[in-house]
Amino acid sequence: MKKKHLWILIVGLYVLFIYSNSMKVADTSSKDSGRVLYLIHDMLNKFEINAYWLTEHFIRKMGHFSEYSLLGLLLYFCMKSQGFQEEKRWFFHIAAGFLIPFMDETIQLFVEGRSGQISDVWLDCAGVTFGTLIMVGVFLLCKRMEILKVEKLSNRTGI
Repeated sequence: MKKKHLWILIVGLYVLFIYSNSMKVADTSSKDSGRVLYLIHDMLNKFEINAYWLTEHFIRKMGHFSEYSLLGLLLYFCMKSQGFQEEKRWFFHIAAGFLIPFMDETIQLFVEGRSGQISDVWLDCAGVTFGTLIMVGVFLLCKRMEILKVEKLSNRTGI
């Protein structure tokens, strides 16, 4: 399997995971968030940190943001592996980074007890942007380190 096909498969499976979370009825989704909230409260209590401010609503919003931050990372690798020109690569990345959250919230309109929220679309898009910016930063840092390594090597050899 070619690298570009593997990245498409990875992103596709991850999007299905995101959409499967959106297809959970409200009670099930709330129980999932409640379990995460309990685990975080339990962990913070062990360090004697009062987390009264940490609510299920906050956990749900952080879930959106982190889920889509990972999507931003995956999209970055996927688009980079496709061999597109940079302009085309960024067009598809940005389009997917908006359309996937838009569809995600649309799915929730048809699930019992759930509602699609435009604010969540924006939060999800912010997550995609954050994950993408992390990868751009890592890529630029690696590129800079490679340049420094070449400069150091050329200074040693007198080139």
